[in-house]
Amino acid sequence: MVIRCRSAPLLSPSISRFIKHSSISSSSRLPIFFKTRIDSLSLPKNMTLPSIANCFSSTAAAAAAAATATAPVPIESTLVVLSFYKFADFPDHAHMRNSLKDLCQQLRVSGGIILAPEGINGSICGTRESVDKVIDFIKSDERLKGLRQMESPVTPEDEAIHHGHSDTSPLAAGEDTPFRWDHVRVKVKKEIVTLGMPEVSPIERVGKYVKPKEWNELISDPDTVVIDVRNAYETRIGKFERAVDPCTTSFREFPSWVENQFQFEDTAEENHQEGNKDTDVESPKEKKPPRVAMYCTGGIRCEKASSYLLSKGFKEVYHLEGGILKYLEEVPKSESRWEGECFVFDKRVSVKHGLEQGEFKLCYGCKQPVSDADMETREWETGVSCPYCYSLKSEEEKERARARHMQFKSWGLIGGPDKGRRPISKPDSNTNRSSLNKQSS
Repeated sequence: MVIRCRSAPLLSPSISRFIKHSSISSSSRLPIFFKTRIDSLSLPKNMTLPSIANCFSSTAAAAAAAATATAPVPIESTLVVLSFYKFADFPDHAHMRNSLKDLCQQLRVSGGIILAPEGINGSICGTRESVDKVIDFIKSDERLKGLRQMESPVTPEDEAIHHGHSDTSPLAAGEDTPFRWDHVRVKVKKEIVTLGMPEVSPIERVGKYVKPKEWNELISDPDTVVIDVRNAYETRIGKFERAVDPCTTSFREFPSWVENQFQFEDTAEENHQEGNKDTDVESPKEKKPPRVAMYCTGGIRCEKASSYLLSKGFKEVYHLEGGILKYLEEVPKSESRWEGECFVFDKRVSVKHGLEQGEFKLCYGCKQPVSDADMETREWETGVSCPYCYSLKSEEEKERARARHMQFKSWGLIGGPDKGRRPISKPDSNTNRSSLNKQSS
């Protein structure tokens, strides 16, 4: 059997770039759209998949074949996960979107980035060199210099999955990979972290930063109110000692919680406006705002929350610099006041001290963390529901989730080979035309 291969004219620019940068030498390195097509071929026993892969570049076929025979598959550079943000006056933020997205795709950097008039917020994954190039590009804008950055390691197991070296999770398998190498989102929004109050600006004023190693002393003071600014599904799996949990489902609810929880009159400010210098005398009805110490995952929500509290008359507002992640990285477990695990917004789901991989998994029905015990309950159904969302979902929603999960099980990605788009086909009969009309309806 002879297989004739034509080179560049048949390949799209994006695929050509992939082959150029990938050094394909085995079937495990092929993208899933190649593997699906190749697996369907009937090949002679002496025809191997590496030889087919080499056909994609006729000029490099001999060299690649020799390298395959004498050397193992090259090991990819170590991956890093980098979270970053910066509040800045950035009215022309949308102009950066296309160039930033194109750069991430060219460098195979994945993750999500948000651009807004108040700055930038993102979490990306890639090789050290690629991630550094993306950060350098962002910092090339003078307004975005001084990014607050937090780096997290990637486990060897997740790194193998990311590069497509796992039989159970092929390349671009979507939900089983820590970050899909072919998927980056760069979104333009009104806020980089949504409080629903654009007038609250950390650029103008913000609380005092507290280093992780000084945090224990602050929160041990009985006069300090420790507030967890995160949402209920995050606080459920871990928080600091003595922390107050607002039990919010979104960051938008935080201002309402503050209004209900802390009721006092800022008479000092009123007296100052009226010219009364005797501010040391407090009226019986006046209630002094407490000293507040806040924390969140990486620090960005605390910046905005602290700015909001200051606008409401709080005088002493502190927040943990670098968030929980920096604390878990720098403070030894023997000295830690942290209890449980920390939820993270990537495929790791949760991390422990030293930023080690946590024990929690993710329910793809509601995107909440679930434990092994949760997955033993009758409400748990992989890809559909868990004890925290089972009663909130209608049967119709559960059926859609089951169909979505079946697509992932069958194809390794949501939407099948067409990724959710209607296949292009020409109905050759009235019957087929009628069938398509029904599907459209």
